[in-house]
Amino acid sequence: MSNEQEKTNEALKKYGALKKHGWDYKTFFNRPHWTRRRFFEILGAGVTGSYLAQRYARAADVTSSGATTKNTATNAIFILLAGAPSHTDTFDLKMVNGVTPTSFAPQTVNGALWPTGLLPKLGQAFSNSKFSIIRSMQSHALVHSLAQTWTQIGRNPAAALGNIAPNIGSVVAIEKDGQRTPGQVFPPFVALNSGAGVGNGYFSAEYAPFKVIPSTGGIANTTNPDGQTTFNNRWKLMHSLDDSLRVNSPYGTPLDDYNDFYTSAQGMMYNPVVNQAFGFTTADSARYGTTSLGNACLVATQILKANQGTRFIQITSNDGWDMHQNIYSAGTLPAKGKILDNAVSALLSDLDANGMLSSTLVVMVGEFGRTVGPLSAAAGRDHWPQQFAFFAGGGTKGGAVIGQTNATGSDTADYGWSQQRYVYPEDIEATVYSAMGIDWTTVRHDDPLGRGFEYVPTTGPVQFYPVNELW
Repeated sequence: MSNEQEKTNEALKKYGALKKHGWDYKTFFNRPHWTRRRFFEILGAGVTGSYLAQRYARAADVTSSGATTKNTATNAIFILLAGAPSHTDTFDLKMVNGVTPTSFAPQTVNGALWPTGLLPKLGQAFSNSKFSIIRSMQSHALVHSLAQTWTQIGRNPAAALGNIAPNIGSVVAIEKDGQRTPGQVFPPFVALNSGAGVGNGYFSAEYAPFKVIPSTGGIANTTNPDGQTTFNNRWKLMHSLDDSLRVNSPYGTPLDDYNDFYTSAQGMMYNPVVNQAFGFTTADSARYGTTSLGNACLVATQILKANQGTRFIQITSNDGWDMHQNIYSAGTLPAKGKILDNAVSALLSDLDANGMLSSTLVVMVGEFGRTVGPLSAAAGRDHWPQQFAFFAGGGTKGGAVIGQTNATGSDTADYGWSQQRYVYPEDIEATVYSAMGIDWTTVRHDDPLGRGFEYVPTTGPVQFYPVNELW
């Protein structure tokens, strides 16, 4: 046998062994995973099932440096201000003579200049030490799509693992899998108003974001027009006819997964908890400002209060923060600021009233900041790397400002944290993981490229860390 033939045979053996364990190299996206059907079988087995689910979800070879986490948060709400708000008009206010509207009514709150005319309710929350601000953050990129993805995956989307990297929420979902209890039917990762949000990457569909646009009616199609009895009979009939094809399917994981999506959906039908959490009244919506962002914040609090297994919620504010023109006109920053002020202040208030703020980490960022000083020729502000990050709850302290910018807000003058450098999206990611008791140095050795997937990347000249000054 020739040397070339030996190599070929060895490769075929390895391929056969890998395929037996769920790998298939026929297409890039046929990734190793375990099915939804198996997940719900394990989940329904009680305490032992919960333990096995954790073992099953983490079946990959996992290594870490054993970092000490804060482990102060049970849940996380991640708000992405898509379009990137002007930091020097909001959470890092700089009054520019003859430019910044006097209606912003700046006042010093907890030692920081605050636009009380633009964000009055959040100003009150800040005075009551409900949240802290990082002002020494910078973005790596100034292209919306690139930077928004970077913010959601905590790494360069153009890097080797960028296009298979999961959303931060998917990492939380897989890590918290073993904490689910029997009867919890909500997806572990819910994404509100986030249709274009990053998905589960190479992770199993178990950990993909469940994308919903909140409405008063809750989730559609959770009942059948012919009634529950008829539905149940049809469900049983369907399984009696084709379980041989849909369960442990001879056609492989695609049909198994398809069946598992049916099973997951069926678990949320005829369940009053579902629409109590995902639906809302007009009166409750009004408390949050009767806006898309407000409704998402309202539903987020209800989902967490239901305690049905959701641990990470992403909310996308698609409220037009890309203000290249007429930033101070009535329909632009003043209008968008009111939406944000009403929604996020009500979110913090309700979480606090429900006793959940201390265990729920709320993070809010844009993808970058905006130019400072005088306005552009179009009376707007363009893209700029300096930005801010907002943290509340989850065991973090409130009323603090970490880092300071220079007089114009164009750059950081004082980093304000132990690493003595800019805070980057990767540091925000590490902070979320640490707060939730997840070792941010974890490396999973199950990625399809065989490179090892780092929860927070370590390659390159910068090593990333949680911002522990938030505690």
